[in-house]
Amino acid sequence: MMDRTTWRTAGALALALALAACGRDGEAAEQPKGETGVTVGPEAVYVAAVEEIATGPALSGSLAAEREARVNAEIGGLVQGVFAEKGQAVRAGQPLARIDAAAIRDQVLSGQSAVRSAELQVANAQRNVDRNATLAAAGAVADRDLETARNTLAAAQAQLAGARAQLSSAQEQLGKTTVSAPISGIVSDRPVSAGSVVQMGGPLFVIVDPGSMRLEASVPAAELGQVRVGAPVRFTVTGYPGQTFTGTVQRINPAADPVTRQVPVIVSIPNAQGTLVSGLFAEGRVQSEARQGIMVPASAVDERGVQPLVVRLTNGKAERVPVTLGVRDADTDRVEITGGVAAGDTLLVGAALGTTPGTRVTVRAGAAAAPAR
Repeated sequence: MMDRTTWRTAGALALALALAACGRDGEAAEQPKGETGVTVGPEAVYVAAVEEIATGPALSGSLAAEREARVNAEIGGLVQGVFAEKGQAVRAGQPLARIDAAAIRDQVLSGQSAVRSAELQVANAQRNVDRNATLAAAGAVADRDLETARNTLAAAQAQLAGARAQLSSAQEQLGKTTVSAPISGIVSDRPVSAGSVVQMGGPLFVIVDPGSMRLEASVPAAELGQVRVGAPVRFTVTGYPGQTFTGTVQRINPAADPVTRQVPVIVSIPNAQGTLVSGLFAEGRVQSEARQGIMVPASAVDERGVQPLVVRLTNGKAERVPVTLGVRDADTDRVEITGGVAAGDTLLVGAALGTTPGTRVTVRAGAAAAPAR
């Protein structure tokens, strides 16, 4: 059992603990409501700013070279050598390959011999004509002898013309045994190698000019009225994340696809640095109208209620503000705010959008502070 002194000591200790607890409760009660604070990172805030807003029909398609040359074999034979590889830059007129020319070279030599023989016959026939013409003038030969000499000369001249045509054809064929680049560009395909046997018309090389790229795309027929030749186009390309490219509508197809109801359009793309390559998928928007406005991330707007809301930081505290919305950009997942927010306002985005109004919000270093209002 506890003695009287022990009871007094225990009672004093209990009283002290009770008073301390009362003191803590009193301090909590004196804390103003709404003064609880949260800290957010730079990624949870967005400072509204005025920027150019472009609207127009969406389009999608693939990139293709504006200038492309498909080099085919003009004669058949054995490929003796290949002088260009895939991805290699070539200039117009540069040799790309050589096809066996032994048989054709023999034809050229034979043609040259035939021409020399025909030229000799023409020379002899011409001398015979001249001699008979002199004798006929003196009455030493009959006119029919002169006519025969002239006919022989005409036949020799025809034979010479035929020999020269055959020689020219053989020389032309000999020239085709060396395959040259028709344009300057990059070799994108080379289906043959040294030792391959090709037929006349067989594919040898594909050369593209990377500086002349185009976008072969299509737009909905219902929005064709917003598309015009010369209109600017902004688009993104698969394989180039975070990059936006620009082009200009060059041609509009006069007929829509009967199945998809899409209208093909050709967009010219400046590509002097050769950044873009043929065959990639692209999607974007024709900028049929441009104006100034405030665009914010869609994650900055709460659209669950009747009236869209944003959470704005005012004097460091969160407040809910009704807003009116304008156009949406599905490509960048942003929305225009036409009322309720001014340029320079700091908005909470993402998960921070659920912050209770009146809560003091501290932004870690790296983000702009909310402007005073």
